[in-house]
Amino acid sequence: QVQLLESGGGLVQAGGSLRLSCAASGRTFSNYAMGWFRQAPGKERDLVAAISSGGNTYYANSVKGRFTISRDNAKNTLYLQMNSLKPEDTAVYYCATHRLRLVTTRPDDYDYWGQGTQVTVSS
Repeated sequence: QVQLLESGGGLVQAGGSLRLSCAASGRTFSNYAMGWFRQAPGKERDLVAAISSGGNTYYANSVKGRFTISRDNAKNTLYLQMNSLKPEDTAVYYCATHRLRLVTTRPDDYDYWGQGTQVTVSS
């Protein structure tokens, strides 16, 4: 049984930083791409950043230069370092495992999801 558990969300002022973590179990973590999605109230769930099994990364334009995705395969853990946070980054953030090794942007391509962690950025 695959389980993903996010942590590290919270309330931060604009310009601040947070680091999200996602602990994975039940799958050979290193064989799959992983991603961070976010969903704000009334909006769709969008891909923020993703990383392939080989370490290639993808970032949404809105977070390029501010967010960094990384993975520690030995610890089965995915990270998202978020700097220079803005109020528009406020959302529930989810980690997810891809069905394959490569990165794609469609939520349907990701088969397991965490429960989400709330990130709130105050102005």
